[in-house]
Amino acid sequence: MLAYVVLLIALLSRLLPPLLHLTAMNFTAVGGSLLFFGARRPRWQSAVAVAALMVTDYLLTVYAYHYAFHVRGYLVTWAWYAGVCLLGSALLRRPTALRVGIGALTSATSFFILSNFVVWMGHMYEHNIYGLGMCYVRALPFYRNDLVSTMLVAGVLFGMPVLVARLADSQDAHGHAA
Repeated sequence: MLAYVVLLIALLSRLLPPLLHLTAMNFTAVGGSLLFFGARRPRWQSAVAVAALMVTDYLLTVYAYHYAFHVRGYLVTWAWYAGVCLLGSALLRRPTALRVGIGALTSATSFFILSNFVVWMGHMYEHNIYGLGMCYVRALPFYRNDLVSTMLVAGVLFGMPVLVARLADSQDAHGHAA
């Protein structure tokens, strides 16, 4: 159940900034939440997380940003959602600080690389090495925010149970009631 609550928080972290006319610049709970969802739910349920995020992509594109929605423009993103869930499933069933850090870094970095390559393939940049470089350079602030938010969310989601357990063990070891 907790994984679904975390997924709802991820959805809201995407939907609320544009609805409230705020600029989040990729500071969302998506990457960390997908890692957690993948680690806590059976693999087949990743389809639920992907479907929910697909709906937010549609809503944001059409109603928040007022663009036409084209499925082909989102295929890489949707594959990435599924990939991060699978990464969480494979890497974080037994989380350690190192595994959580690797998962968060891999999640944010892969999104940066894939999504900006797709942007470069579109019509915003020249299709040469200069255009590709400019696309990635201009996306660095978004990458920074995604990396920080993914590390923060994943750190809290995977670290809090460990911290609570250690505090409870510490209380028990000192003869206090848990």
